[in-house]
Amino acid sequence: MASRLVDGAAPTLNRMARLKHTDWPARLWIVRHGQSAGNVARDQAEQAAAHLIDLQTRDADTPLSELGHAQAAALARWFAALPPDERPTTLMSSPFVRSRQTMEAVAAALGTDPDEVLVDERLREKEFGVTDGYTATGIAAKFPELAEQRARVGKFYFRAPGGESWCDVILRLRSVVEVLRRDYVGERVLIVAHQVIVNCFRYLLECMDEAEILEIDRRADVPNCAVTAYAIDRDADGSRFGLQVANLELPLDRAGVPSTGAADRPAGPR
Repeated sequence: MASRLVDGAAPTLNRMARLKHTDWPARLWIVRHGQSAGNVARDQAEQAAAHLIDLQTRDADTPLSELGHAQAAALARWFAALPPDERPTTLMSSPFVRSRQTMEAVAAALGTDPDEVLVDERLREKEFGVTDGYTATGIAAKFPELAEQRARVGKFYFRAPGGESWCDVILRLRSVVEVLRRDYVGERVLIVAHQVIVNCFRYLLECMDEAEILEIDRRADVPNCAVTAYAIDRDADGSRFGLQVANLELPLDRAGVPSTGAADRPAGPR
């Protein structure tokens, strides 16, 4: 099956093509973890119109589902099939269990010692604060004022009490980008994290604005284990760093493992 782009980003890609940088990794892959038990529990709760999600673990400790493990294994085989000089040289993961389990599969396939995986709390899932554990229906019923505020302010700027807005997530990712441009120049870096993390990285790396990234988010969820890749353009002058592919599902398609695109959250409004 041919690779599939969930969304296009031609305007921002053209804008990036005019920006010449040499202080970037040679390649950067940003991947959403495999399907989690939280994804499954949330879907079941929403289908039942329940207010709360039946999940016994905290968000950070929620593991992959059986399908999620199969997706992670397929992703790992895809990376291992790359030529040796094209495989990741640096592995970075969110500290959340579902991301670490996905990365563990990739590290094993690449022959990388698990201790060499860099676990960074800045790559963690967006925090939902008091809305954590609630479905959209539950939030509207339990916190009607917050639901109204989110509708008025918009998801990009809305921050539930004790939680984060998209802007908060972007702020912590700015320092990750600085580290990539300082410590990993010329390296091939793989990051495994969460749906909001993938989109917020795209916002930063493709110089988007609020409307552009929210339109991409509106079109479709980031599929589990989908690959978004950036690279230095060797066909230009060797100094342009830009998007190569967004939300590529080819690794799972080739392995015969179904992809899933449920929202990357056990609860709360993204």
